[in-house]
Amino acid sequence: MASMAAIFTKTPNPTLSFPKPSKTQFTPSFNVSFPTRSPNRCGRNPMRVSSQLISPDGGRLVDLVVDDSIKREKMKEALDLPRIKLSKIDLQWVHVLSEGWASPLSGFMKENEFLQTLHFNSLRLDDGSFVNMSVPIVLAINDLVKNRIGDSDRVALFDPDDDHPVAILSDIQIYKHNKEERVARTWGTTAPGLPYVEETIANAGDWLIGGDLQVLEPIKYNDGLDRFRLSPSQLREEFLKRDADAVFAFQLRNPVHNGHALLMTDTRRRLLDMGYKNPILLLNPLGGFTKADDVPLHWRMKQHEKVLEDGVLDPETTVVSIFPSPMHYAGPTEVQWHAKARINAGANFYIVGRDPAGMGHPLEKRDLYDADHGKKVLGMAPGLERLNILPFKVAAYDKTQGKMAFFDPSRPRDFQFISGTKMRTLAKNNENPPDGFMCPSGWKVLVEYYDSVASSDNGKIPQAATATATAALAV
Repeated sequence: MASMAAIFTKTPNPTLSFPKPSKTQFTPSFNVSFPTRSPNRCGRNPMRVSSQLISPDGGRLVDLVVDDSIKREKMKEALDLPRIKLSKIDLQWVHVLSEGWASPLSGFMKENEFLQTLHFNSLRLDDGSFVNMSVPIVLAINDLVKNRIGDSDRVALFDPDDDHPVAILSDIQIYKHNKEERVARTWGTTAPGLPYVEETIANAGDWLIGGDLQVLEPIKYNDGLDRFRLSPSQLREEFLKRDADAVFAFQLRNPVHNGHALLMTDTRRRLLDMGYKNPILLLNPLGGFTKADDVPLHWRMKQHEKVLEDGVLDPETTVVSIFPSPMHYAGPTEVQWHAKARINAGANFYIVGRDPAGMGHPLEKRDLYDADHGKKVLGMAPGLERLNILPFKVAAYDKTQGKMAFFDPSRPRDFQFISGTKMRTLAKNNENPPDGFMCPSGWKVLVEYYDSVASSDNGKIPQAATATATAALAV
């Protein structure tokens, strides 16, 4: 069986003006073009087959972590500034910004950036070009904190769990936090029960503070998984080390079943048929906030380990790394953010499936978003023209073959669709899915997780027992 060392990578103003970051990552280019094979159906440019790592949005990858040479000075400075205590989700956004996932953003959004994001899903750069930005990355404060800041043009951001400075926010701007407008335009509804809204907006302050971030040291969680949290810069280095001529990204917040694996392996086959020599899969599970009934990150990573150890995916052509963003469950709006962030990580292809970033309506028995709108929006979204969108083929369990296969509409009765709800119900009841739905060792992890939840008497979700040991295998 493949070891985790082989599976996981081994490299530990309407026109906006973005300040140049102190550290940037430029992308080498290896131009090889092939003719496109199919007409475009979404109104965007035809797919260009090109052997290169895609350049980051804005041309440079933002790195907001201060140099070691000034770290002590900045730490001392932070202790003398007005303080903002971050929430855990705020800290996740600091992590996202610091590593350049949101390039060319250099900090929490000011009002112009916030309004462009809400109303246009994009940001205009100095040269008149646009980059996609569909979800607000903002920091809320209340009246008490606002008054404490006073006339200061800088504030210090402190860790949610201890009295430790995380970052300095400079050239600050404080502006009104119109929560109803933000929620309505991001989610398309103000219905109660939206997980991210309930967690971080409903009870947040009535003000937003934006500015330029100086992050005092790389964000670490000390949870046994930090070695799997590769920055966009580290990912790009890994892709170059592997001689990748294409990178195709697959985001997930669920366990991997054989239908997912079929989609990923078929995508690689399609890219090889198009003329690429070494397409690399970026398997990029979301690692920030998720809703209560999602499988927690530690357990998902343990399950991914088993899937890969069993050879369901090829470790030589797969890089597994955690995407640190919180989850909004904002459907077609949020999936643009997921795609944009992967451009900055070096992906030039993005796999999109049914109802990406969606959820059930919080009040009614229906999906909140049309299942096809996410992939349609990605095909038309401003600022994503450089990214090739690869819609899912529909995969289901083929009863005649005893495995996951692409759905054949000429024989619908031969296929069984196993929903996420059905999968969770089977795992909770310690029942097995049909042979070929998921590798047995991966399924066992799910059963262990739900057993541990059922046996927990303190209401806390237990962590996967081997998560730390798993992390130690990455070199």
